[in-house]
Amino acid sequence: MKDKPIGIFDSGVGGTSIFKEVHRLLPKEHIIYLADSKNAPYGEKNTSEILRLSIKNSELLLKMGCKIIIVACNTATTNTIGELREKYNLPFIGIEPAIKPAALNSKTKCVGILATKGTLSSKLFAETMDIFAQDIEIVEVVGNGLVEAIESGEKDAPETFKLLQKLLQPMLEKKIDQLVLGCSHYPYLIPQIEKILPSEVKIIDSGEAVARQTKTVLQSMDLLTETQQKPPVFFSNGNPIVLKNLLQRDNFEVSYMDF
Repeated sequence: MKDKPIGIFDSGVGGTSIFKEVHRLLPKEHIIYLADSKNAPYGEKNTSEILRLSIKNSELLLKMGCKIIIVACNTATTNTIGELREKYNLPFIGIEPAIKPAALNSKTKCVGILATKGTLSSKLFAETMDIFAQDIEIVEVVGNGLVEAIESGEKDAPETFKLLQKLLQPMLEKKIDQLVLGCSHYPYLIPQIEKILPSEVKIIDSGEAVARQTKTVLQSMDLLTETQQKPPVFFSNGNPIVLKNLLQRDNFEVSYMDF
């Protein structure tokens, strides 16, 4: 079991921001990544459809022999992680907006959350808000169009920058000092976001925390590999070139797969 792969799936290419942190922390592990770009974004879908897609992705990773599965999608995590853990007899690591550290570290008591509609409307998100953000003013913004821009390879386009300016304007007006990125696609927009927000605003994503949690769980189950495994492999049911460009590594295997 130790030498079996880590599985990661996302509603497209954004979860590669999570992959990079996991690969950096656990470089010996073999990782299989599924980019469900054909069905991106998940954020506009209903809960039953998100669950169906999450089960489809999980089943494929299980067939590939994965020892643990990372749900590198905020929308899929906040809507389906409980069901996935009940259904399958292996550990699932989820990703959700980092509300807790943002609330604890905010000096202005005003925090921005940029996320998908599916994440912001989920039960898990509401429960997390109730626990950690009772005394904090939260400025929620649905990032309509951002996932599509990244999936089409337009993350650095002028149109994407203009869209970000529009979306972040309510947060600027409220003078947030913490911005939570509630979608694994959004870290690829940080260079653009930093040009719009004041330098004192801290931008928070969950990649490093997910990597640490993955390592902790594998250690606790004695599932960390002890020998160098083969390099990560990536499968996309969309345009694999977009995925390859985000990885910025020529030696990773990136393939098209219809799933």
